[in-house]
Amino acid sequence: MKLIELYVKEVMRRLPDKRRGKVEVELRSMIEARLPEDYSEQDVKNILSELGHPAVLASRYAEKPMYLIGPRYYDLYLQLLKLILPIAITVATIIILIVTIVSGAGEEPVFTIIGDLVGGIISGIINTVIQAIFWLTLVLAIVERAEHSKSQRPLALNFEEWTPDSLREFPERPHISKNKKIPRSQIFGSLIWTAIWTTVYFNADKLLGIYQEGQQGGLEFTTPIFNQEVLVSYWPLIILVVVLEITLAAYQWRAVQWTNKLALFNSFVQLTSVLVFVLVFTNSNLINQAFRQGLEDVFGGVSALNWLIGSIVVVVIISSAVDAIQGIRKARI
Repeated sequence: MKLIELYVKEVMRRLPDKRRGKVEVELRSMIEARLPEDYSEQDVKNILSELGHPAVLASRYAEKPMYLIGPRYYDLYLQLLKLILPIAITVATIIILIVTIVSGAGEEPVFTIIGDLVGGIISGIINTVIQAIFWLTLVLAIVERAEHSKSQRPLALNFEEWTPDSLREFPERPHISKNKKIPRSQIFGSLIWTAIWTTVYFNADKLLGIYQEGQQGGLEFTTPIFNQEVLVSYWPLIILVVVLEITLAAYQWRAVQWTNKLALFNSFVQLTSVLVFVLVFTNSNLINQAFRQGLEDVFGGVSALNWLIGSIVVVVIISSAVDAIQGIRKARI
């Protein structure tokens, strides 16, 4: 019948030429064997429905899967994604941070620079995620099709089939309390904040200061607030703080929830950051002399500036203390 011919053609066109002859004879014989002697069109439809979609049947004859990642590699695929993505995102963020610092921020307004930096980090993270998923999917798809094993048992991270001994290597994660869990958004936010303040710190003489309307319109940077030489002189301590903050973010990502060790390390990072911040901002030569002179000419003194710097130092100390205390409290829940 016409339905049989159409079905066979649909299967054949999905097979390599060298296999079509043998498969066509086998398929026709199988259909004819299932049909009754005096069959109707409905009998043919029932048989074809049992055989299923021509593409599925062709994939069985061709012994090729109709999916990119099959059940044998799917769990391995997810495990590798969870392992690779955090590392790739962290590395991408660090690279964007370093490139921004080395290349310099220019003389645009500070909010424009921060917006560009945040946008660059977000786009970099998205691009990194897409690239990681694409290449991992491609590699595992090729590996699965190149493998000659007929087994469908899922593979572990060591590319071996699961056994009870695997439970010792990959223990089940205990239930995580909502109050102890560390949101991924918080970790990303801390990395972005590290990138922002580091970039501003090493380009403070181009970003923080007095902006005046230029002759050709727009804002023109005229007088920096800080003495850049003083800021740069503390670069070893600043790099130390950056490394500690990135390490803390990586530790939080791996731990998933607050623990006593993580809370202790977080307290150490907060204490170190505060000490470095206080050391830098209490330097008597930190404020640019031209900016200080401008304040004296306008306000008759710099007491307001000293009060502002003191207030900022107090706020930083309090916020760091609160962060450390919250980590300890959540670890003890």
